[in-house]
Amino acid sequence: MKTLLINAHPDFRNAAHYSVQMEQAFLAKFRAAFPDETVDVLNLYDTEIPRATTEELLGVWEKQVAHVSLSPAEQHVQAVNQRLLKQFKEHHRIVIASPLHNFNVTSKMKDYMDNILVARETFRYTENGSVGLMTDNYKVMLMQASGSIYTRNDRYTPMEFSRLYLDKMFREIMGFDAFYMVRVQGTQTQGVDVAQAVKDGQAELDAAFPEFYK
Repeated sequence: MKTLLINAHPDFRNAAHYSVQMEQAFLAKFRAAFPDETVDVLNLYDTEIPRATTEELLGVWEKQVAHVSLSPAEQHVQAVNQRLLKQFKEHHRIVIASPLHNFNVTSKMKDYMDNILVARETFRYTENGSVGLMTDNYKVMLMQASGSIYTRNDRYTPMEFSRLYLDKMFREIMGFDAFYMVRVQGTQTQGVDVAQAVKDGQAELDAAFPEFYK
């Protein structure tokens, strides 16, 4: 069962970031649980990710539908997209380490989603709407760091668009079996003990990890 860890932080090399620390905590747990296995790591901000523009993904897909030959640059975009899609589908466990940017996923994470949400690859259209194709024991875990707290059932809770978006795209659209959420939250909130927030995030990871690999 292959695992793909996607680091969506722009400053992914900086260990001071809490989502990067969660990534390292996950890798440590993985090595302890599966000493003979490896995790494939994809740093989005160190990877070419085609964007949904007329010059890149949209333009390529439109030409393919119209059976128009692609330029060399467009052929490159197609090859990168197919490589990302193939890598994604080969991994039955997807882990995303990310900060919360303006209540949502980072821009590169959205670009990545545009590359893998592909009809007839990860979902298909039917008369009754879309149906997921990633149904063979696929699971995803979002490890998220945020300055605010989103679990108090207050005005911030429905504004955690990152969780809502990723949960729906993975489970409802692509058909993943499960979505797990691990948080280090409140790191910029007055009165929060950040060290305890990190410990709470570790506890969430400890609880989710065995279920994630069940």
